[in-house]
Amino acid sequence: MGIRKFLKNNLPDVVLEPLKQAYSDMHYAAMHVVPEKWYLKRQFLKNVGYPLDLDNPRTFNEKLQWLKLYDHNPLYTKMVDKYEAKKYVADIIGEEYIIPTLGVWDHFDEIDFEQLPEQFVLKCTHDSGSIAICKDKATFDKKTAKKKLERGLRYNYYYSGGFEWPYKNVKPRIIAEKYMVDESAEQLKDYKIFNFDGMPKLIEVDYDRFTGHKCNLYTTDWTFIEAAIGYPPDPNRIIDRPKALEEMLSLAKKLSADIKYLRTDFYSIEDKIYFGEMTFYPGSGFAKFSPDKFGLNLGDCINI
Repeated sequence: MGIRKFLKNNLPDVVLEPLKQAYSDMHYAAMHVVPEKWYLKRQFLKNVGYPLDLDNPRTFNEKLQWLKLYDHNPLYTKMVDKYEAKKYVADIIGEEYIIPTLGVWDHFDEIDFEQLPEQFVLKCTHDSGSIAICKDKATFDKKTAKKKLERGLRYNYYYSGGFEWPYKNVKPRIIAEKYMVDESAEQLKDYKIFNFDGMPKLIEVDYDRFTGHKCNLYTTDWTFIEAAIGYPPDPNRIIDRPKALEEMLSLAKKLSADIKYLRTDFYSIEDKIYFGEMTFYPGSGFAKFSPDKFGLNLGDCINI
């Protein structure tokens, strides 16, 4: 048994949590001085299972690492900022596709909860995963939410997220958004469209994110693909083709025009489409592909 697993299984949370935070802080500090290529090659071999070839990248994951290092369009910073991206996207496809923003703050203690509705979502603008969902203000755990979001504000996601260049200069803030659910009445399915030079070629549907995250893959004409990227699929789970699929694909084309690779995420609620976010490096380019050939075929779609 490895030391990290041993500690996790044998130490109480009151001891384990400070140790995890200390390790995270040390790792973050180290990321400021380690060479980018050295780190990416090390993590790539560890997570993906084969050496990273930056001179002749072929697979999807390899080409994402190449794009991290060499494709630095200043516009990308605005596109990954969860606050600024809304204005950017609204200018391209229209305000009607934007989930309403209820507020934006530099720190958690600035939030006036009295002005927020009974249900809302809080998230950091500059990273991935710093999110707190309020379904009932009377039972909302502000202390836990503050700890999670303020921790997120302390980190530059460029260093903590695997040298994803667009995040390097995003201003850390907290936004509140309207709480949204689809026909499940529990959460939203996430329709993630993989676009290459402005052409959608793959749709990943994420669901059950808080109860056993799964991802089903589909072609753009909604044929199920027997493959996996990171999270497992459920071939027995029937996900109906969105009625507004063609509209969703059209929006994806507009947002990804002239970009070598961009994932555009949408939600479908009562046949109305809402923009989620834009991502340049799914899984930070370290996601497992099954079968391996699927990652190679998808890599052929990125022209670098």
